[in-house]
Amino acid sequence: AISGQMAKMLSCAYDVYSKSNGALDLSLYPVVKLWGFVDGRYYVPTDAEISEALAKRCFDKMSLTSFPSSGSYAVSFPAGAQISFAAAGKGCAAENAISAMRQAGVTSGIISLGGNVQTLGQKPNGDDWTIAIQDPNNTSSYLGVINVGETAVVTSGTYQRYFTSNGKTYHHLINPKNGYPISNSLLSVTIICEDGTMADCLSTAMFILGETNALNYWRTYGGFEMIMVNSSNEIICTSGLIEEFTLANKSYSLRFTE
Repeated sequence: AISGQMAKMLSCAYDVYSKSNGALDLSLYPVVKLWGFVDGRYYVPTDAEISEALAKRCFDKMSLTSFPSSGSYAVSFPAGAQISFAAAGKGCAAENAISAMRQAGVTSGIISLGGNVQTLGQKPNGDDWTIAIQDPNNTSSYLGVINVGETAVVTSGTYQRYFTSNGKTYHHLINPKNGYPISNSLLSVTIICEDGTMADCLSTAMFILGETNALNYWRTYGGFEMIMVNSSNEIICTSGLIEEFTLANKSYSLRFTE
């Protein structure tokens, strides 16, 4: 039996897992650990080692039953299952921090947890918050800003956690299908969503899906806006951000999509 934060993270992650054809898989933990992204002991595993770790995935075998009257869940996994909340934890933490602030009487505030930003209310003067979107090609700078009210703004990118071995760079966003760092045109994905836990889950899943499939997911399910940056120095924003996003770096081109 689970409730509270663990229930929220599991239910959000499983919802995204189901709708994204497994792009977000919390049971990928043995693979992520194998690469050294859990303890910092970076290592390029063999194909055989990756296959063995991939065989331990079991998110599709999870049973999650909700009891709305109590707000709790019954959850079961196969014996020996290993899961990680790394793709949901900071979003959930920010969401709960905002809730605690609200309960304490705070009416205006902002939480920043390194790639995870969540706001409470408007600025004290009533204006929207201005959130900078980091430049994945120059992490000391930003490529644009977005004006938001009370919401979460969460970014996933290849530049956040990575290592280099024999001249090749490996990042922490692992493809659940093959156990290797995902290889697509994206450098970063930013999700704007009222639900901080869901925004965190979506930022990872949309990156794994890639530009075309991420946009198809957004068109199908909605509930969030998105900013994608690709290796062609193009910024793709969903249509709900036309009035909110401002380009700050002219080395990028900007495109809005329906």
